[in-house]
Amino acid sequence: MKADEVREKYIEFFKTRPRNHKEISPSPLVLEGDSTTLFTSAGMQQLVPYLSGKKHPKGKRLVNSQPLLRTQDIEKVGDNRHTTFFEMLGNWSLGDYFKEEQLAWFWEFLTKELGLPKEKLWVSIFKGDKQVPRDEESFEIWKKLGIPEKRIIEYGVEENWWSTTGTPSEMTQGDIGGPDSEVFYEFTQVKHDAKFGKVCHPTCECGRFLEIGNSVFIQYVKKEDGSLEELPQKNVDFGGGLERLTAAANDNPDVFQIDIFSSIIKEIEKVSFKKYKENNSRSAMRVIADHLKATTFIIVNGVVPSNKQQGYVLRRLMRRAAVKMFELDKDLTPIPAFQGVAEEVLRVYDGTYFERSRDRKVVRSVIEDEINRFADSLDRGLKELEKARKEQLNTLFAFNLYQTHGFPFEVSKELIEKKGGKVKKEEFDRILQGHRKLSRKASVGLFKGGLADHSGEVIKLHTATHLLHWALREVLGKSVHQEGSNITKERLRFDFSHQQKLTESEIKKVEKLINEKIKEDLPVHKSVEEKEKALKSGALANFAETYPEKVSVYTIGKDLKKNWVSKEVCGGPHVKTTSEIGRVRIKKQEKIGAGLLRIYAGVDSTN
Repeated sequence: MKADEVREKYIEFFKTRPRNHKEISPSPLVLEGDSTTLFTSAGMQQLVPYLSGKKHPKGKRLVNSQPLLRTQDIEKVGDNRHTTFFEMLGNWSLGDYFKEEQLAWFWEFLTKELGLPKEKLWVSIFKGDKQVPRDEESFEIWKKLGIPEKRIIEYGVEENWWSTTGTPSEMTQGDIGGPDSEVFYEFTQVKHDAKFGKVCHPTCECGRFLEIGNSVFIQYVKKEDGSLEELPQKNVDFGGGLERLTAAANDNPDVFQIDIFSSIIKEIEKVSFKKYKENNSRSAMRVIADHLKATTFIIVNGVVPSNKQQGYVLRRLMRRAAVKMFELDKDLTPIPAFQGVAEEVLRVYDGTYFERSRDRKVVRSVIEDEINRFADSLDRGLKELEKARKEQLNTLFAFNLYQTHGFPFEVSKELIEKKGGKVKKEEFDRILQGHRKLSRKASVGLFKGGLADHSGEVIKLHTATHLLHWALREVLGKSVHQEGSNITKERLRFDFSHQQKLTESEIKKVEKLINEKIKEDLPVHKSVEEKEKALKSGALANFAETYPEKVSVYTIGKDLKKNWVSKEVCGGPHVKTTSEIGRVRIKKQEKIGAGLLRIYAGVDSTN
């Protein structure tokens, strides 16, 4: 069975009577205006307000398939089931049906629509803790559906409880959550590996069991006194990985052998002259397939490689894939190899999530720029690693690979530990922070904070950079982020992330937006806020990790709570209203690196 069939069967199953769900569009992989998360990592993210009681325009029963990106398990990618990018099939009840309908419907979908053998399905329920009782209702429903008690496993809060902030004791006032019930498929052809424990069970990591669906029952809210009380609106939030469900439907424990991965793997075999069935090639090919699939989706969503936020995740994925490609074949030319794999990803999802003819150019361009930038460094770094003595293979060596050759931490750690060394993340972070402090002390000099002085001309141009940053993001997309600035009395210089130079039309649009806001005479308001609170409210911050816990935030706009134009963490100083700036003109632009542009602008003395 193909993944497209599984996706279509699922959506249609929940849309038809008596289930009557309405299909909702998936969220973009990169969420606009949400600084709390880098990527969409759960299907329910767009539904949080409705799970808390707000009415959804499409009703109380919803269904969709949502592309997701999660990097917390990146080091596990390489086994037969973990991926960073995947699709989540989801259905929701917003205060409508509850446990009995949800579990029965999912059971029907698995056994009748997908034809999974009942004897290979196991389930888990919440066993209860001191605050919340055992989920007796789900236990009885599963028994009534024909699951024998020996295949109903009970787990505690770490496995079978959901809330946005963790276990019941970790929840804060107002948080909603509840128990969940998972379904696992047993691949009886897989023998248990004793290194994962004496006894195999559904959450064992040996690969015999695969979680294929999780029904979360949101039925509690945390009170001020720390107790949990029943919600007046009880919700169902279900998620099931498309790739895992497809693997189960084919009784194949390796998700990389389902159709939406197998053709990508074949492309990697073709460019590397290696075979997937060879044990020493399989793990590397899985990493390359997953990471380049994620890479393609991220690029099409407007992100370019950089050293922060979404751009850094993209860089990590591409460079880890490059190392794995090098492991397969040291003589491989990486750019055409990467572009060939990405082209196959575009083909697989053409018409579903991509327009292949439209998206091919930008994907190929970003891959070429980034791999060109990393190729020589990769070769030099790996040669240094090869020559290093075992006692040198430590956290400092990992930092030097990062600082000198651009190796992401996870890549350095993996390579060093494969050769018998040891790397600690907290030690790496300490070295990195110390290096940044020295760099800041040694750089800029006269230009403190990028400003030549605090004269009136410089202050006007400094405020203009905030409007320029906003306007660039409006015209070019939210992947634009400031990478540096330098301001004198004569001009502002602004560096930012973007793949290609602006067209004349785009420059005019940027200028027009800036000058419209200047004419509106908008107030520039300063506030002092907790850094995390400021970032969550939508404030942009260049190198946020270098700021103290309390920061100055400059907001441009008449309504400071919601309809502001620009909001940035900044040391100041700024004008009081935008009309003080004068008319902004962009003088020139230049490309200063892969995915980096520089704009020079100045202001007239009058509007």
